[in-house]
Amino acid sequence: MMGPSHALSGATVWLAGSLALDHFADYEQSPLALAVGTAVCAGGALFPDLDLSGKVTRNQGGATVARTFGVFSLFVAEVTEKVSLGVYYATKLKRDPRRTNGHRTLTHTIPFTVLVGWGTTALCAAYGKWAVIGILFFMFGLALRGLFDDWAERAGWLVVTLASLAAAWFTFATLPGDRGYPMIGLAVGVGCFVHILGDMITRAGVPILWPIPIKRRMWRMISLPDSIALRAGGKTEVVFVRTALTIVSVLSAIGLVAPHLLDRFNIDV
Repeated sequence: MMGPSHALSGATVWLAGSLALDHFADYEQSPLALAVGTAVCAGGALFPDLDLSGKVTRNQGGATVARTFGVFSLFVAEVTEKVSLGVYYATKLKRDPRRTNGHRTLTHTIPFTVLVGWGTTALCAAYGKWAVIGILFFMFGLALRGLFDDWAERAGWLVVTLASLAAAWFTFATLPGDRGYPMIGLAVGVGCFVHILGDMITRAGVPILWPIPIKRRMWRMISLPDSIALRAGGKTEVVFVRTALTIVSVLSAIGLVAPHLLDRFNIDV
């Protein structure tokens, strides 16, 4: 799937999941917490593609996530891609094919998803709001780059960076202190997992079962059959999938926000 679809899927899953928790488990979130979780999950749904690097010195190429913060994020993507490729060759079995890049390897696995989610939670618990502001800055940037791709492309990485910093600082100043914020780590982990599922319904697939060896292969790509699998960037994804995700996210947001508005203005339905 393309970057905008990944980000939209992350936001949709978080909104729909929050609505389900509110309805069935009576777990209510403040509007700010809901907005932060949605943005972080949207950013997390782009994070695994940090293994697709471009031309660092020219500030070109790479995945959507790699271009978010210009040369800096392209450099991080370059390092991530090389580390992923190194892990691939360190763990590959005899029937695993040779590769020239690390895209859709380490960062597209369940262990990576769990590690990122747990690591984010651990950072928030250990360093409090100062860790939160750094994580939010990064995730807000990814969310902006994915959800508003055309605008971000025109505005450029510097504007996206400044907008992400402003949003992160506002959230930092508004959130109460002395908390671990485990929901931020959960949002990042859920976003990464949603990304993996999104890529799994395309023809290329993902190594979601790694590190379980299957028929003398460690990195077997799991995907839908070609007859029904999506083509990344194709009409089905861009028109139908994004439209469906948008409808679900809007309806979920309305279901979450409407009760607060009705209660605030003392409106009985």
